[in-house]
Amino acid sequence: MLAQLRAAAEPTRLRLLALCARGAFCVTEMCAILGQSQPRLSRHLKLLVEAGLLERLPEGANVYFQLPPEASLVRQILARLPEDDATIAADRRASARIAAERARIASESFRREGADWDEIRALGLPVAAIEAALLELLPPRLGRVADIGTGTGRLLELMAPRAEAVLGLDASREMLALARARLGERGIGNASVRLADMYRLPLPDAGFDAVTLQMVLHYAEDPAAALAEAARLLRPEGLLVIIDLTPHERADLLTRQAHRWPGFDDAALAGWLGAAGCAPLPALEVAGPIPVRLWPAQRLAAPVLTPETVLNF
Repeated sequence: MLAQLRAAAEPTRLRLLALCARGAFCVTEMCAILGQSQPRLSRHLKLLVEAGLLERLPEGANVYFQLPPEASLVRQILARLPEDDATIAADRRASARIAAERARIASESFRREGADWDEIRALGLPVAAIEAALLELLPPRLGRVADIGTGTGRLLELMAPRAEAVLGLDASREMLALARARLGERGIGNASVRLADMYRLPLPDAGFDAVTLQMVLHYAEDPAAALAEAARLLRPEGLLVIIDLTPHERADLLTRQAHRWPGFDDAALAGWLGAAGCAPLPALEVAGPIPVRLWPAQRLAAPVLTPETVLNF
């Protein structure tokens, strides 16, 4: 604690912590916001990372910095900064401008490349009804939540008010750019995103209270493996929620949209979830051009080995 307090006890480093409480930023963006040189800020960032007050996330040619999930001391320090401090207020305005510029660049890139960045809307599915059904399944208060295949980060925005921290994972840097822009524009400080492969998530076991996969599984070559990896992140009795299409005959989705699977039925999901160590719970269905189903499941506690069970085995 003393090492962390010493690391935070410097004006520029306090500004950096206050900035990263609003979202993840790279060094170039921090230089523009704080008006300081890259070598100077890099030294400060190195100290903050070594003290555990910030975490460093490489992503392609950039490196982003953000508050770690367990940053309770940082938040206690920042809560004591005066709201009307002129320097912090100026940084806040500059960061909002950077976030807006990010959103513009990301959106232009997606329009130029013709990428379909919001599949639910592109398919004409009832977004509000699907989101309401998800909120119905989730408990009113959550600890840490992971959204696999987060896309533009809409679910992070939806779940953040209920959670201690939300983390979006996606294999697309372009999608993460959109998600990061969304979170920055809305000032959602307890949300972050990270580049990751859904089959090999760079996260420890049993670190999350809930995990969501929305419109992700129908792209998976191996749904069973993807669900096993998602379940691995859950603590015992944690909640896994899969949101995806029910079986359909839209052949164009398999070609034009590159879907690997034409929807899923309850039996297939139940088998994969059981193999992943999860107990399926009652599913919800939302009507639409293609019905969407929400499959919740609860992570089972690891069995306790006794002499009797070992002998029976």
